[in-house]
Amino acid sequence: MPQDADRAVSADRGDSGGWGVGGVDPRGGATDGVGSGRGDPAYGRPAPVGGAEDVPTSGGPENPPEPSDRGGAGTRRVEGDWWAVAPGVEADLAQESPAAGPGSTQPDPTPEPPEPPGRGRTADHDQDGPTQDREGADPDPAPAPQAPRTATRVDIPTLPPAPVGFVGSGPPTYDAEPTALPPADPDELDDLVADTVLDGARYGACTLRAVSVRGDSARFRGEPRRDSLLTARFGTGEQALILVAMATGARATPGAHRAAAEACHWIGRAVGRSHARLAQDISAARRGDLKSGLHRLTDRSLGKLRASAVEQGTDPEEYAATLRCLLLPADPDCRIRVFFGVGAGGLFRLRDGEWHDIEPRITDATGEPVVGFGSLPTETPEGDRLTINLGIPTPPSPYEPAPEPPREPFRFRASVARPGDTLLMCTGGLADPLRGEPELCEYLTERWSGSPPGLAAFLADSQVRVKGYADDRTAAAVWEA
Repeated sequence: MPQDADRAVSADRGDSGGWGVGGVDPRGGATDGVGSGRGDPAYGRPAPVGGAEDVPTSGGPENPPEPSDRGGAGTRRVEGDWWAVAPGVEADLAQESPAAGPGSTQPDPTPEPPEPPGRGRTADHDQDGPTQDREGADPDPAPAPQAPRTATRVDIPTLPPAPVGFVGSGPPTYDAEPTALPPADPDELDDLVADTVLDGARYGACTLRAVSVRGDSARFRGEPRRDSLLTARFGTGEQALILVAMATGARATPGAHRAAAEACHWIGRAVGRSHARLAQDISAARRGDLKSGLHRLTDRSLGKLRASAVEQGTDPEEYAATLRCLLLPADPDCRIRVFFGVGAGGLFRLRDGEWHDIEPRITDATGEPVVGFGSLPTETPEGDRLTINLGIPTPPSPYEPAPEPPREPFRFRASVARPGDTLLMCTGGLADPLRGEPELCEYLTERWSGSPPGLAAFLADSQVRVKGYADDRTAAAVWEA
């Protein structure tokens, strides 16, 4: 009878109405006053609220009472339960729970399996109970394969080429890395010159990169670097003026590196003392004033270099150097770039993917002298010349000083930069291979078109070697934003 089954379950609870020993759930849970598994979520039914009186009971045989797994005669010990192996608990449970006989009316302790979800249920919501995952559902159909898409220039980014060690017909004769150090004097350690000098800055709308590297020939022979580099900023704010000066000492002469460093020192001092006036002339585009003023400063600096040679007892022709300078205003609204100097080298501009040689040309006077108005004719009507040149050189006069050898002409150029331009000023060590090896121009075009490189990348690009060119290299490049 169902009533007898309810009495048997109530007797197993004890006088206190709790579970197990002393009315405490052996598994650690609080008692809820319900003697069946209807309130256990494992059976798929929600727990009743308000105790045993709120639980609906049925007296028919269609709804027999469900077994309990919380103690009593119908308790099943499951492998892995902590209370099943706790000392003392198993003995107490065995003492309070009598064994079920053959005629016992205790229901089958085996729980009923949960009902499978109906057809009207979904995997996310169950209408009759808690949420359950739908099993056996058809998987989503695989998407139809698409035809491969051909990549375009928009999909493939344009990257600069990988750095290379050399270009041209073959590798150069000398090693790529330094071999021997220059000799040193313990009493003149300030006279030592580093193998490589690297510098950079960004002011206004331009980014500057500058480098000076000892040539392969000097590295192999242990000679000092004859090129010298100076980068300096005079003034503050938008009125500041950036100077980049580079000089090259005479070849195969002692102290050539000192002459180059001294030339940069003198021109730097002269420009620094006049930087305010020079910045104003550049902003106002006074080309004539700039050319005449910078010409005087250059002659004065090279004159001091010749005077220093006389003081040292050295021939001024040997203690000489070429000088090339670049002035960059810090004002972002001013895009005038001024170049000036004396001696060989190169000035190039990379615009729209092409290199342009914008070095100021010094042309020699050609043609016959122009005869002035009213001068005597050079020959008679019969064709006889009035003078005869016997080709005898005129001896120098002992009362006049010997004429000085012709000096290098002064070079000047003021140009307006455009966004995307790259201006390159360099000594002959880099200008000669740029003019003589087209592959070097193509390589630098791909490397320097676009955003300015970092210092390390600029150093690597400046050291790309070409067979037959082993002199020192000094270069300063300006990228316009």
